[in-house]
Amino acid sequence: MKEEIKAHNNVLELIGNTPLIKLNKITKKMKGNYFAKVEAFNPGHSTKDRIALYIIEEAERKGILKPGDTIIETTSGNTGFSIAMVSIIKGYECILAVSSKSSADKIDMLKTMGAKVYVCPAHVSADDPRSYYEVAKRLHNEIKGSVYINQYFNELNIDAHYQTTGPEIWEQTTGKITHLVACSGTGGTISGTARFLKEKNPNIRVIGIDAYGSVLQKYHQTKEFDANEIYPYRIEGLGKNLIPTATDFNIIDKFEKVTDESSAHTARELAKTEGLFVGYTSGAAMQGLKQLEEEGEFNQNSNIVVIFPDHGSRYMSKIYNDEWMTQQGFFDSETAEIHQIEFVK
Repeated sequence: MKEEIKAHNNVLELIGNTPLIKLNKITKKMKGNYFAKVEAFNPGHSTKDRIALYIIEEAERKGILKPGDTIIETTSGNTGFSIAMVSIIKGYECILAVSSKSSADKIDMLKTMGAKVYVCPAHVSADDPRSYYEVAKRLHNEIKGSVYINQYFNELNIDAHYQTTGPEIWEQTTGKITHLVACSGTGGTISGTARFLKEKNPNIRVIGIDAYGSVLQKYHQTKEFDANEIYPYRIEGLGKNLIPTATDFNIIDKFEKVTDESSAHTARELAKTEGLFVGYTSGAAMQGLKQLEEEGEFNQNSNIVVIFPDHGSRYMSKIYNDEWMTQQGFFDSETAEIHQIEFVK
């Protein structure tokens, strides 16, 4: 009897079961034990693969999605890539309303994956007809046989991580996790993961990373939406100018805000210390860890898991581009990096 060829049926079977990697050099002077859940190991290079597959398969199961239908979504890039990837395998059309804040790399990737892309201005209110939320709604109303994923207000966004990311982290840490730190955008990743972990151990501390210019931290503290908190910022996929129902604020213990500049430098530091080439939001998560440690959040016995959402290749025109960093004012006499390139003639 011949042995069967050991191969995956398609790329979707590689989603999930991402590794937990110990952080060593960048945390050398910090109290506690630090572990990164590196979501770039998903085939679409981000944590959004999980929700794309889960939500689409739930829609299929319920008969909402049928062959030949069109999937529509709002995205800062990663969810769109994941939905486009799933759509290719399953045979759906894909239309994406993308924030203009998304890197050119991400937008090019979405087009390469066969999606039709609408680039919408980032710095308009959520109810502005030009916002990517409103554009997606309009397209959904206009296109017969379309399904709008609506990740910001879809409970399945939370459930996807409750079913996958949470159990993986619990198993990988053999239940020894004391802190979960994750960026909060739609809130699905932190909420679903935290919901599972807190059911296992309610003493686990859950900390969300937010951006300056976002309303999430203040809403968590006051339960009031304050539009005065909103101003433009550069980090993609982090923070919000609205309150997503896919965020379970009751399960998050606190929020920590980080700046655009410090997050960019910390992402570059991760590459040079840990060999982890991760995205802007991962830099923000690591920067949040540094600040939390300085504030006394952790001790020597703490086992901290931080989620790194995506891969650095999506930010080559941004944080890994010296010219872009200089244009943002992120390089000065203290932080400038010397890159010596020699051309052999």
